[in-house]
Formats: sequence, structure tokens, C-alpha cells
Amino acid sequence: ATGIRSVRGIETVVTGFPPTPRLAVVKLAETQIGFFTLPGLLHESGYDTQFFYGGRAHFDNMRRFFMNNGFRSIVDQADFVSPEWVGAWGVSDGDLFRRAHEEFESAGDQPFFALIFTTTHHAPFEIPEGKVKPIDGADGDRATAVRYADHALGRFLDLARQSDYWQDTVFYITADHNSRVYGNPLVPVQRFHIPGAIVGGAVEPRRIPGITSQIDMLPTLLSLIGVDGAHPSIGRDLTRPQYSGGAGRAMMQFNRLQAYLENDRVVVLAPDEAPRHFQLQPATGQLFETDADAELARRALAYASWGPLTIRNNAYRSR
Repeated sequence: ATGIRSVRGIETVVTGFPPTPRLAVVKLAETQIGFFTLPGLLHESGYDTQFFYGGRAHFDNMRRFFMNNGFRSIVDQADFVSPEWVGAWGVSDGDLFRRAHEEFESAGDQPFFALIFTTTHHAPFEIPEGKVKPIDGADGDRATAVRYADHALGRFLDLARQSDYWQDTVFYITADHNSRVYGNPLVPVQRFHIPGAIVGGAVEPRRIPGITSQIDMLPTLLSLIGVDGAHPSIGRDLTRPQYSGGAGRAMMQFNRLQAYLENDRVVVLAPDEAPRHFQLQPATGQLFETDADAELARRALAYASWGPLTIRNNAYRSR
């Protein structure tokens, strides 16, 4: 993951933009019109583009950013008539996935891109009764909510596999961020690890064993669906042979700090301070300070600087 908040994950998945010390681009004034997004590129290629959310889409400025930058329609809580269940974060994941499936089935031969943003597993962990077996213990409410989220996603995939759109659709399933970001007092690198899977009727199964960032998914998905087009993303296409084992690097935003991970070396950048260099112990997640590596620090600074520079120069565009 590139950050610790949903808006940071949305920024990366939808735009391929790397994390910066600034607010996520979804909320920045300079990015509200004309900013490059994956749905914007696909719309130019004839795709319908939709956002599905069980709550109110104005949360975190999503509606404004999305509708100005590539999405053509939004389905949120106000568009559900007699949903099965409504909680603090809106309609249930089950309601959300059923509505998305109905929309996809009705698309016919029209190609589509859709972002489905689920929230049932978010605190206060409210879920419909009788769907999954509750889990006991101090963390039972959270674990049960996650079990329900898995259940709802599984039912959606069951419906999709039986549909006409399954064979022609690529599904990217991921977390926006880890559920608990804590640990190392500097940057808890191990807590940025999230699951990600790409499935679909035409997807060849394989595992990516190495380090990969959320920013790598945009060029990878474009390759998998066979759409060619100019884009400014600096992510790495995991379908290419040189990246078949992973992109080899990741960048993470943690409060005012930026961490750059390459193999088991970590560079941490903080405002008005010299770069700090660490060795990561993957088994424990601990960081041990090491000698400086000038070339690694240069790459870390380049990644951290690139995003703000493109925003300042209004350069993150498809053309």
C-alpha cells in the first residue's frame, strides 16, 4: 500500500499516482479537473465508467474528483431502493455487490470500467445478521466483519462466474490500506503489506513473489485488458518479463514521512532532515539503521519529488 487511509489507496488505484507528502490528489484543489485517471483513459476508448459505493459519495471529495476526472456515473447510498441492510457506513457489501452485478449484466456488449468501494468491514464493524458465523474474542467484531466482507465478495464472484461478462472482464481485488498501521515508531513498513489478486475468465493464474506497489497496478491492468494509450503513470507493468517476479520497489507515505523500499533496504525521508538508511528484517518488520547509500537515497528522493513536481506543473495528464 502507498498510505494508511482509504483516500490514499483510491488515489493510487484510480490514477496510478505515487504517494506524496501533500494530501491525496482526490482532495487537492489543483487536481479537480483534467487530472489523469484510468477511467478517463478508458472512457476515451469507448468504455462506460461507474463508481459504486454503499455510503455517500461526497465523502473525502470522491464525487467531485471522480465526476470531473473520468467517471460518467455514480451509484451511492441514495440510489438503493429498499436495501437489505443499512449501517453507519451505508448499505451492506451484499447490497453493493448485487447492484453492481445487475449493472454489469445489463451492459451487454458495452465495455465498462467500474470501481466498487466496500466499507462494511470498517469500524464500528456493523454487518447484517445471520450471514456469517460470529468470531469470539477481544477482536471478534473486526474479524467477523472481515469474514462477512469475504462472504459478500465470494457471492459476487460466484454470480460473476455464471454471467456473460465473466470471460471478458478482469477483476482487480485489493485493500486500500492495512487495517492496523502501527509498529516501528518511524515507519512501520511491514504494516503496509496488503493483499491483491487479479482474476477473470481469461486470466492466467500465477503468483508475484517480490515487492510490488499499488502504483504498478494501473499499467498492469491496461496490459491485461489490451488497451493502448498514453498515460503518465510511472508504475511498472507486471506482465513484462523483467517484472514477472515483482516491481522491486515500493514507496509509502506515513504522516509527514516518506519511505522507499528496495529489496530489504529502506530510506526514510523527513522534512528538513538528511535521509536515514535502514535494513529491514522481513520476519519481524524491524528496521536497523545502516550506513548511507547515496544512489539509493537519490532514487528515494526522485520518487518523493516527482509527484509534487507534476502537480505544480500541471503535467499529470493523458496528453
